[in-house]
Amino acid sequence: MGTLAAAASVFQTKLETSSFLHGTRRGTKKKQPIVPIARLIGPAIFEESKLKVLFLGDDEEETNPRKLPRTYTLTHSDITSKLTLAISHTVNNSQLQGWYNRFQRDEVVAEWKKIKGKMSLHVHCHISGDHLWLNLCAGLRYYIFSKELPVVLKAFACGDEKLFNSYPELQDSLVWVYFHSNISRFHKMECWGPLKGSWAACGGLIEPHREKKTSLTPQICVEKCTCCFPGMSQIHWAQN
Repeated sequence: MGTLAAAASVFQTKLETSSFLHGTRRGTKKKQPIVPIARLIGPAIFEESKLKVLFLGDDEEETNPRKLPRTYTLTHSDITSKLTLAISHTVNNSQLQGWYNRFQRDEVVAEWKKIKGKMSLHVHCHISGDHLWLNLCAGLRYYIFSKELPVVLKAFACGDEKLFNSYPELQDSLVWVYFHSNISRFHKMECWGPLKGSWAACGGLIEPHREKKTSLTPQICVEKCTCCFPGMSQIHWAQN
């Protein structure tokens, strides 16, 4: 998320031990912030005050997941350090416009699915494949996305608070995480266990349960039914 840009600057500059500790480059007096670097090695911490929520629907849809396909689009500003979460029918593409967002690709998108009567949250992260910079930093991007995902899940829970207050059982839904990459070792799918256990990992107090899956996620019924929705993913990444 927000540490991806910071990571790029770290790799562009050869840092000496003194510059890492004190946040300055040797030979210059200009101070450099050490917080982004610390975020790479410190615990992932969610700050609710930095979360902005956009709900793109009507009041009834806000508290009823059965009224619409429910999709989350989460982005981060490196300038303000704030998170923006859009809750809507589909991915909020207007949130992803601009050369910086297309270059950085640090968004996280997710959708709720009901498969054979059970609700689950499916989260998608783009690791590499769009351009050379992403390919060169694929390993670091995978590490950062994995580290920051508890913060992402906590942002979903706080931002969609009305939904979870109306349906607290959704906290027990399984979280499926998809890492999309053109490099095979980073292109994978993991089950992070129940949602409430995954976001509890914020702050580094516990490790999230992560189970790598070689088999496919639960599949919707082939024939028309009422136990599965939506019939097709609202996230185009999921089609690849």
